[in-house]
Amino acid sequence: MRIPNIFTDKILTQDETVTLQGQTAQHLSKVLRMAVDDEVRLFNNTGLFYTAKITHCDKKAVSLNVISSIISSTESKLHTHLGQVMSRGDRMDYVIQKSTELGVNEITPLFSDRCELKLNAERQAKRIQHWQQIAINAAEQCGRAYVPIIHPVLTLDKWINNTKDREGVSLVLHHRDTQNLSSINPAPKHVNLLIGPEGGLSQTEIEQAIHANFIASTFGPRVMRTETTPIASLSILQWLWGDFQ
Repeated sequence: MRIPNIFTDKILTQDETVTLQGQTAQHLSKVLRMAVDDEVRLFNNTGLFYTAKITHCDKKAVSLNVISSIISSTESKLHTHLGQVMSRGDRMDYVIQKSTELGVNEITPLFSDRCELKLNAERQAKRIQHWQQIAINAAEQCGRAYVPIIHPVLTLDKWINNTKDREGVSLVLHHRDTQNLSSINPAPKHVNLLIGPEGGLSQTEIEQAIHANFIASTFGPRVMRTETTPIASLSILQWLWGDFQ
């Protein structure tokens, strides 16, 4: 039986007991049908995995004794921050889930000129909470030791300006460009990746990004959908500079 990977925001210490409640307890007891003496692997964004054995289990609370810890080997050496213009339906959910599996560290949902999604402050907060839970679930499923941070929604111009204070290379995906990423030297340790909406970024937005030292890049001759582009891009970045072999 595969040992489940479970995220918690609690402090974990060897030889001490931790109690998980709410949705996590229900998931362990009802969905995974875990029982006393079963083992679980916990993580809490410290870069460690903690092996723990269940000492009590019901739908309201699951108590575990932390047995040991090991350093994770599932995190990429490449830090990626995805700036993704939001789209309607479940396409953004898909982007969050698959980007997490591909090792993304931070995701900032963006408004742009051609963004189809309109959200007031209350709906933005609910979406961020929803997307953060998707990232947690994806990190658990794929065996990561960190959950990507889902930042509050920003306008595209504000996110672009914020990248000026970040290290590494910034890329804006633009299908009419032919920049060869393999020519970038030395290999960056941090990449900021800007992905536009279904209708694409406007020429003004692309020029704004380039003015802020973004490199206009393309990964092939075909125009990809907004939910496909970050998946393809992150895969290539992990191959070039991360942990894909």
